[in-house]
Amino acid sequence: MSARVPIGIVMNGVTGRMGYRQHLVRSLLAIREAGGLPLHDGSKLWPELVLVGRSEAKLRDVASRHGLTDYTTDLGAALARPDVQIYFDAQVTSEREKAIGLAIEAGKHIYTEKPLATTLSGAIELARAADTAGVKHGVVQDKLFLPGLRKLQRLISGGFFGRILSVRGEFGYWVFEGDWQAAQRPSWNYRAADGGGIVVDMFPHWHYVLEQLFSPVRTVTAHVTTHIPRRWDEQGDAYEATADDAAYGIFELEGGVVAQINSSWAVRVNRDELVEFQVDGTEGSAVAGLRGCRIQHRSTTPKPVWNPDLPLTERFRDQWQEVPDNEEFDNGFKAQWEMFLRHVAEDAPYTWDLWAGARGVQLAELGLQSAREGRRLEVPELDR
Repeated sequence: MSARVPIGIVMNGVTGRMGYRQHLVRSLLAIREAGGLPLHDGSKLWPELVLVGRSEAKLRDVASRHGLTDYTTDLGAALARPDVQIYFDAQVTSEREKAIGLAIEAGKHIYTEKPLATTLSGAIELARAADTAGVKHGVVQDKLFLPGLRKLQRLISGGFFGRILSVRGEFGYWVFEGDWQAAQRPSWNYRAADGGGIVVDMFPHWHYVLEQLFSPVRTVTAHVTTHIPRRWDEQGDAYEATADDAAYGIFELEGGVVAQINSSWAVRVNRDELVEFQVDGTEGSAVAGLRGCRIQHRSTTPKPVWNPDLPLTERFRDQWQEVPDNEEFDNGFKAQWEMFLRHVAEDAPYTWDLWAGARGVQLAELGLQSAREGRRLEVPELDR
């Protein structure tokens, strides 16, 4: 039997939807159910979990559901434990910066959901502090591990597109207001004071998708709005939505690629998946979603002619070819957890550190500034 090597992980925010479902159940508990994470020396890394949150009752419920016993509402006490090596944060954004700062001071390696902080200055301060402390650090960038985007990456690596010209992204769905049907997202998402807003939430995603798949973002132009100004919270009480629920962005990338991405919680879905990216190049095009990816090569591109006087006889969607899986795709959150754990345990390479998280916050901040000022803004390099 392989030797089991324990690694202590403080998990803050596991009573929330994302922290519970993706990070606890589908990632770390899934690793435990598989017998641990295999390391190069033949041993298996075994996550020992310490659940942290504000509600002892909620923590007790989560722990009892999964046979866990180690939970506390005292973050300081959890971080003081010598058997804990990693701090993970999936709290609401407004609480994240302070908690990560405490974890860095305690000498823990940092792995966190995005956005890293509510401001760029706060994100930079955390990244610098982590570097100074010599701890390893990473930010969740789950979209890169989606099967659809993995297939898109395969096409890019294989030179399918020729010279890439543009990227067009559509993300979003209708989030119910909460009066006659319960909202699918928590009410804090729509309050600016609590760190809500679709720009703060989604622009960090778009940053790493564009940067990692294509090239760095050099300018941003954004229009931001709150389409639904009145919503109802979890208790059924009406409140004013002070955070943006839709953003329409244009991003110019290094090398001349132009990306347009619409993000909205006030749009009804008329596409195959909740997020889709169309990439057009001189040799071919692709449309990638969460799981699927369809392509049209230059040699098979039809030659439509605009004529509004005649009925349409072509079914354009049928003229695209589905990209095969060609491999097994694991849960993206779990795959990234495994990479970060190996980074901590074996010093394996890891790209997406707190500086990557800070660049995502930077793009969100500049997007909001662009919308306020009505102008195109350059994205400068961060000063480390």
